[in-house]
Amino acid sequence: MSKVRLIPFKLEEVFDSAQEEIPYGISLINAPELWDSEVKGNCVVAVLDTGCDTSHVDLKDRVIGGKNFTGGEEGDFSDSHFHGTHVAGTIAAALNGEGVAGGAPESKLLILKVLGDDGSGSYEGIIEAIRYASEWKGDSGETVRIISMSLGGPDDVPELHAAIKEAVAKDILVICAAGNEGDSREETVEKAYPGYYKEVIQVGAIDEKKQLAEFSNTNDEIDLVAPGVNVVSAYPGNKYAKLSGTSMATPHASAAAALLIQKEEQEFGRRLTEPEVYAQLCKNTVSIGLSKKAQGNGMIFLRAEESAEETESKTAAEVNQR
Repeated sequence: MSKVRLIPFKLEEVFDSAQEEIPYGISLINAPELWDSEVKGNCVVAVLDTGCDTSHVDLKDRVIGGKNFTGGEEGDFSDSHFHGTHVAGTIAAALNGEGVAGGAPESKLLILKVLGDDGSGSYEGIIEAIRYASEWKGDSGETVRIISMSLGGPDDVPELHAAIKEAVAKDILVICAAGNEGDSREETVEKAYPGYYKEVIQVGAIDEKKQLAEFSNTNDEIDLVAPGVNVVSAYPGNKYAKLSGTSMATPHASAAAALLIQKEEQEFGRRLTEPEVYAQLCKNTVSIGLSKKAQGNGMIFLRAEESAEETESKTAAEVNQR
């Protein structure tokens, strides 16, 4: 099999300190409203990326485990790039009064390093990591509820698709970047895998003004959109960086899903299935006036409570067919 790489993204700037603890993207998806009701994420999210700087002040208490699938030492899942640390920060950076806060600041991260120094890795490694995440159990019996992948390529690899189907069958939500080959036109179709697979949540990117990012792929399998332009998050060495790409939108969706799993399972009093979590995620969106090929169900916007009118307006018929 060929190599898979990070979906092209742009490193805008690196900072020694963050200017504000809650980045605009976290506010835009309305995560702090759920924090106010003591919903901060309590599930395990597997992050398949370049690894993570586990000593970073915002992430050192959020990592529950990890493994290296790049051919190096299995126990070394440090970030020799920086992309994985940035993604991890958007999901789960601690709400600790310094640095940045992730969308689900009390969620737990399983760091699965599948991409090396140059941002590339093997399909075999990614497939193995997905299956590892599907079988993983923590010391207290924890299991992975979400797999987050900000990576992809043009090839439809049947073995990769099969591994994702296996994960979904075990009620794990798989969330993937849509890709950054967009041309600013909603009617054109750009595909990247694994994002284009029907079984995953495919995430497009918007900017601070809720406009579709010019690079964001559009196609008939987009599920939703999230902030992905000028996103500030953790960077190795206790630093911070501003990055742009659907890679940055994906962890916003992963954090939102972690919050919804906690919130809805508390309310239902039971574990939700993967289709139920997907439906809840789609319910917690708002239209930003784009076509379904551009925005899917809409922009993530989390609600601590939902009115009867809002519930009625988000019927099953509005959720994309999977």
